[in-house]
Amino acid sequence: MTESPRFNLGRFRDLTLVPVIIVLLVAGAMVDPVFLTEGNLTNVLQQQSALALVVLAEAMILIAGKFDLSLESTVGMAPALAVMLVIPASAGGFGLGVPAGLAIPMCLLIGALVGAFNGLLIMRFKLSAFVVTLAMLIVVHGLQLGLTGGKSLFALPESFLYLGNASWLGYPAAIWITGLLFAAGIAALGYFRLGRALYAIGGNADAARAAGIRVERVVWTVFIIGGTLAALAGVLETGRLGGISANQGVGWIFMVFAAAVIGGVSMDGGKGTILGALTGVLVIGLVENILTLKGVPGEWKQLVYGAIILIALMISRLAGGKAQD
Repeated sequence: MTESPRFNLGRFRDLTLVPVIIVLLVAGAMVDPVFLTEGNLTNVLQQQSALALVVLAEAMILIAGKFDLSLESTVGMAPALAVMLVIPASAGGFGLGVPAGLAIPMCLLIGALVGAFNGLLIMRFKLSAFVVTLAMLIVVHGLQLGLTGGKSLFALPESFLYLGNASWLGYPAAIWITGLLFAAGIAALGYFRLGRALYAIGGNADAARAAGIRVERVVWTVFIIGGTLAALAGVLETGRLGGISANQGVGWIFMVFAAAVIGGVSMDGGKGTILGALTGVLVIGLVENILTLKGVPGEWKQLVYGAIILIALMISRLAGGKAQD
C-alpha cells in the first residue's frame, strides 16, 4: 500500500518566512497606523537597501561553503577611500584632483580588490576563511580610520550621492538597484552554470572538483563579487545619509548573518536561496521599523532583535520541515 504524499512547506523553503512577515505587518499596523502607509514602507525598503546588498553578497559566499566577515568594513572604507581621491585636501581628501565621475567606479574597484585579496589568501594559500576575513575586517576598518583620522566626510561630490538619494519612477533608486541585483542573483543561482556550481562546491568541494568545476576560480570570483556588492552598499548608504561616518557599516555583519540564516541559507554551505535571504532582510527591516515607531529605547533594541530573530528562525525551520544543522 503506497503512502499518500504529504504536503510539506519545505518544498517552498523560499517562502517560509512569509508568515513571519505577515505577523509583523499586522503587529506594525497595531502599533502605529502610519506603519502600513506607502511612505513608511518605502522608507523601510530604502533603509534596508544597503544592508540587503551585503546580505546578497554573504548569501552567495555562504552557499559556496565560505564566509566573509570583512564585508561590513568594505561598506565604509571603499567609499571613503574613493571619495578622498576626488575631494580637495581642505575637505579631508588627498587633493589629487581625480574627476568626480570616477569616484563610484573606483569605489567598486576597491571593493573588488578587497574581495580578490580575501579569495587569494583563502583559496591559493588555503588559509581559514574565518581568520582571514576577521583580520581583514580589522585591517580594512583600521585603514579607513587611519586615512580619515577618525573623522566623517561630508563635502562629497553630488555624483557620488546620486544613487543613494535619487528617485526613479516615484521610488528611491536604491530600491530599484537592490531589487534588480537580487533578481539577477536569483536567476544566476537558479539557471546559470556558475550559480549552480556554488551549490555543488558548498555541498562537496572535492566532488565538484572531480566533476570538472574549477572550484578555486569560482569561489575567488564570488569573493570579488561580494566585495563589489559591499562597496556598492557603501555608495547607497553614503547617498542616503549624505556623508561617510567613521563607523559606517560597523556592526552590520551580525544582522547580515542573521538575515541570511533566518532566510534559510546554511552556514555549512550548499543550501539556501537568494529569495530566502531577501525575506530575511525584510524581517529585519520590519522589526527595526516597528521598534522605532513603538519608541523602544536603543538600549533594549539589541535584546528585542535577538529574541525576534530566534523566534523567526524557529518558525521558518518548523514551516520548512527538516531542521538545519
